Amino acid sequence: MATQTTARTDEGTKPGWRLIGPGLVVAATGVGAADLVATLIAGSKFGYALLWTVVVGCVMKIVLVEGAGRYSLATGHTIYEGWSRLGRWTHWYFGPYIVIWGFVYGAAAMAGTGLPLHSLLPVLPVWAWGILSGLIGLGLVWWGRYSLFEKVCAALVGIMFVTMVGAALLTLPNVPELVTGLVPLIPDSGLVNVLSLAGGVGGTITLAAYGYWIREKGWTSPRHMRVMRLDNTVAYVVTGIFVTATLIVGAELLYSANIAVKTGDKGLLDLSTVLADRYGGWAGKVFLVGFWAAAMSSLVGVWNGVSMMFADFVGHIRGQGADHPDARLGGRYYKAYILWLTFPPMIMMFLGKPVYLILAYGVLGAFFMPFLSVTLLWLLNRKDVPSEWRNKVSSNVVMALIAVAFIALAVNELQKAVRGA
Repeated sequence: MATQTTARTDEGTKPGWRLIGPGLVVAATGVGAADLVATLIAGSKFGYALLWTVVVGCVMKIVLVEGAGRYSLATGHTIYEGWSRLGRWTHWYFGPYIVIWGFVYGAAAMAGTGLPLHSLLPVLPVWAWGILSGLIGLGLVWWGRYSLFEKVCAALVGIMFVTMVGAALLTLPNVPELVTGLVPLIPDSGLVNVLSLAGGVGGTITLAAYGYWIREKGWTSPRHMRVMRLDNTVAYVVTGIFVTATLIVGAELLYSANIAVKTGDKGLLDLSTVLADRYGGWAGKVFLVGFWAAAMSSLVGVWNGVSMMFADFVGHIRGQGADHPDARLGGRYYKAYILWLTFPPMIMMFLGKPVYLILAYGVLGAFFMPFLSVTLLWLLNRKDVPSEWRNKVSSNVVMALIAVAFIALAVNELQKAVRGA
């Protein structure tokens, strides 16, 4: 069984800052190297014009994560227990998705950590550093010690935050233009960038893992609702500052100088070179440390959180329920998925990424956020949720708009996959 850190916070008691944790975990896990590159590219193409989408993206994720946490606290059920109540179709969707996603993500996560480490310490190739990072991630989460996992994530968030915000301050941002970027405008040919930037602020499947992390924290009933909401809001405010800093760096260093960076994680290597050329080799190296922290926080978070989701899924399929030891943090199914994330994807580090698997992953992955937003909207209006904690009209409107936005993103990803097939 997992070691739990219990937070005793009654509903009428003001939650303490020391209790903040699961929200930072979900936000740190969701902001990976690829998200940073997407933000950099948006800044390099449009300057500050899309800053407002960062705010929108944070609000969207606050709403969805709060919904996932509220459902878990109000009902005592995990999010997968909720999905299973909506019909067996959720099993048929989630099972293939989490298996395919885990295989491809495992390779991408290890490659993402290997790139900055190789640039900092070229004694090992990218694949070797990536495999070593995957094994370290496995070691950190294998035994299911949530308190240790949370501390590791908090440390990585601190490194990410200091390096990226430091890089933004180093560029001396244009504050008046920064403020004008808060006005909602869509530049020419910028609609896809708007949707992608808003949708990429802080996670996809890991948003649904929030309910599992608050359970391991010891938040298990409605009396923890206030601290959960504070935790979630603080986490995404920090994420918003972090992503804004990334946009500033893109706008000031790349947009003003008309410098393009690569897509994918290698775009951050381009940025480290730009920083080194502009401010000295130390700036590039410090940024590479932040790049590694962003990639490693995502790796460790997925190795822990998504493995808990998989364990819950298998437990339900086998009729064991969410509280069965095998279906919990540290149980058999949890460890099986960690192994799946770590070892089979190592093959892809040597053989490259199969085109059709990547296409399937992209299409299936694009449909997770609509799935999450639509099912949360459904679950939080059901009668098995106490009336006090069901969605109000305003929450329903906001969640419906979020669902429409993510459906539009999914359609765009599907079109790209079809064109690329």
